[in-house]
Amino acid sequence: MLENTAFRVAGPSQRLRLDTLVRLRWLAVAGQTAALLVVSIGLGYPTPVGLAFSLVALSAWLNVFLKIRSPAAVRISERSAALQLGYDIAQMSGLLFLTGGLGNPFAFLLMAPVMVSATALSARYTIVLGTLATVAASLLAVLHMPLPWPGDTAFARPPVYSVGVWVALVLTLGFMATYAFKVANEARNLADALAATELVLQKEQHLSALDGLATAAAHELGTPLATILLAAKELSDEFEDDDPRKEDILLIRQQSERCREILRRLNSLSSDEDTTFQRMSMSQLLEEVIDPHRGFGVALETSLSGEGPEPVGSRNAAIRYGLGNLVENAVDFADSKAEVGALWDNKSVTVTIRDDGPGFSQDLLTKIGDPYVTARGRAGRSETGGGLGLGFFIAKTLLERTGAKIAIENRPPPETGASIRVTWPRATIETKERVDASWISGHKLS
Repeated sequence: MLENTAFRVAGPSQRLRLDTLVRLRWLAVAGQTAALLVVSIGLGYPTPVGLAFSLVALSAWLNVFLKIRSPAAVRISERSAALQLGYDIAQMSGLLFLTGGLGNPFAFLLMAPVMVSATALSARYTIVLGTLATVAASLLAVLHMPLPWPGDTAFARPPVYSVGVWVALVLTLGFMATYAFKVANEARNLADALAATELVLQKEQHLSALDGLATAAAHELGTPLATILLAAKELSDEFEDDDPRKEDILLIRQQSERCREILRRLNSLSSDEDTTFQRMSMSQLLEEVIDPHRGFGVALETSLSGEGPEPVGSRNAAIRYGLGNLVENAVDFADSKAEVGALWDNKSVTVTIRDDGPGFSQDLLTKIGDPYVTARGRAGRSETGGGLGLGFFIAKTLLERTGAKIAIENRPPPETGASIRVTWPRATIETKERVDASWISGHKLS
């Protein structure tokens, strides 16, 4: 299903790039290598060099494997990032076990993976990693090899000092993780708000451009349509009633009249005719939306049901034109039947438009509702001919402006075809306040 995505901004599920974790791990590998070399060679302290360097080499090989598997700069899922950060905690715990546990001055590096999680992952994974780091610190407080120290005498720490280090580590871990998460979350919210604003502005720019283009087109089309209609009327008198060519001429006249009616309605959208608070029921709305699409070889079925009285609202050009575009699309792609139904209760009103055609392709489902994305139907069944790919974009935008939420999906097997669900809060439909339709003029494109 494709839910209403007009203002949806990508969540934190894939915020972290694999390359970021790999680079941080290379930095850790370099630091760990340098520290081991200084302690074992520079200072000459007794250190389990073989085991320690094996753990460092394991991190290096993990980085090499990850870059071979995903050489491009891909973004990884939260689960994958959490697993890698969990490995980093385990690897650091292993090094600390070999080199003195919490007595090692580098013990506070256990917090580093948790800080990365707090700034890039969700609270759930940050809590899991924080718990893992706390458990590791607790074990290292009592289970570890001796701290590397010169001479034969092992470095002994008073128990109270070990407890103090553990308490300080755990409290610092909790405070810093919470602080980092709060700060990063505010930054994420701000970035999401900016991205949503950019999406809104982008849609408004598209609509503004279409508005001028469609108004000019409506003006320019008036004269040639009048000429076509006049020629069709004259030609219809040239043929006998039983002549098959007369049926084609009558079809041309009918469609020319329909085009003139569409242009007339476009020019009157912002006039007083459509700004009066004319009330209409849901059944009247569906009939007005469906009626222009009858007689095209596709059976149009309607159904109405719900709890309580039928919703009655103000005549709204945005709703009529938006639903009209969706019904037209269903008729274009239906094999034999299209269904339009309304369902309501005390809280919401839902209009469902379904057809028995091939449905949407999977690649189209991910882009449907964007401007200039098209796959033409009955008027030219090939996917490369015909429209501008604006019908769904305009319909979706008009309906969303009235407070609707739109869900687009294919019907579940064994049924075929598409299903579009448009849902409003019932109070929005029944209110006398209307969405200003003056900007809609010229948007009836397909």
